[in-house]
Amino acid sequence: MQLTRFSDYSLRLLLYLAAHPDRLVPIDEVSRAYGVSHHHLVKIVQLLVDRQLVASTRGRGGGLRLNRQPAEINVGALVRITEPHFDLVECFDRTTNTCPIEPACGLKQVLRDARRAFLDVLDGRTLADFLPRAPELIRLWQQPRH
Repeated sequence: MQLTRFSDYSLRLLLYLAAHPDRLVPIDEVSRAYGVSHHHLVKIVQLLVDRQLVASTRGRGGGLRLNRQPAEINVGALVRITEPHFDLVECFDRTTNTCPIEPACGLKQVLRDARRAFLDVLDGRTLADFLPRAPELIRLWQQPRH
């Protein structure tokens, strides 16, 4: 199973904001910290603002901040918001499924169980679970990018 970059960068953005709760964070700062495209982050911010996970203040001195406490931001819920689907194999999507062995395969249920287990682990975590690592993360974000 692999998450999209959109989900990955969404998680990174929220982690960055959670580690800097005392101020507004400009998108450019996050972009530099991760070496990620500003344009890509803008799309992510739009979704997270729409879902009320992030608050955005425009203008000079503006930036981003979490709109909820880190303990209220569930990792599994975030991944469900940012992933387009969890179709691990073709037969998960009835409209596009052309697999000729799907009725007798048996693998489909095993993969569904694995997907459920994956999401169950993510559902057991919030953004707050990762904040004890904030000092080390901040040190890494501040290192120059090559």
